[in-house]
Amino acid sequence: MVSDWLADAVAIYNDESHNRREEYVAQVHFPARILEEILEWAFKSLPDEILVGLDVSKFKNLPEIEAEFRSENQQTNLFAGQGYRINEAMMVNRGDSFSVHHLPEEWTDEVFGNDRGPRAGRFTHWLHTHPNCPAIPSEADASAAQSTDGVDLILGIEFSPEGPLPWFDGVEGERRVIGEKKSWFSRKDKRKVLGIAPTGHRIHSLELIAFHKAGLGVNVVFVNDDGIAY
Repeated sequence: MVSDWLADAVAIYNDESHNRREEYVAQVHFPARILEEILEWAFKSLPDEILVGLDVSKFKNLPEIEAEFRSENQQTNLFAGQGYRINEAMMVNRGDSFSVHHLPEEWTDEVFGNDRGPRAGRFTHWLHTHPNCPAIPSEADASAAQSTDGVDLILGIEFSPEGPLPWFDGVEGERRVIGEKKSWFSRKDKRKVLGIAPTGHRIHSLELIAFHKAGLGVNVVFVNDDGIAY
């Protein structure tokens, strides 16, 4: 079970994922429970970004859910773990927008590390956060994605109190908001609050995108632990 506010938010996100399914060449099924866990790690690690390794289970995506979100131009065998839902998440690093992509030595594969780029770890997919910044890939993000076997995901989080991280906007790119679109007010204390983090921060907006290293967009479908879409 996840918090009621998050269940409502990911259901709205899934509606958009379904309505815009023709814009994507593949899909990845993401348990909302894991998203809630990642949010807790993210807030406890502020002001740093965090890097999270994601692995898939032995269970395939439910075929009826796959069919519901499948596009006409869906590609198969595009990335590692395609067709299997995510079931494991592990926070492996924290840092600024450049250092966060480099794994600590204990997470790297000693045999293949030099050949597999800065993320030479055992995980299939990778997610990193953008605290108070939209979920739009930077040059460093795109470069790090070249060593990802699965897909890369970026989680943008708008929150208050902001501390040393005021909301950074004005970045061009495709954005996918989790929950209702945010509305700006002249007074920041009147912004919509989606939910409250365990650290006490007010969560105003969440954004999530997924992409393949070739620059192709991947549709994210939030599911429960049984693989059923919200």
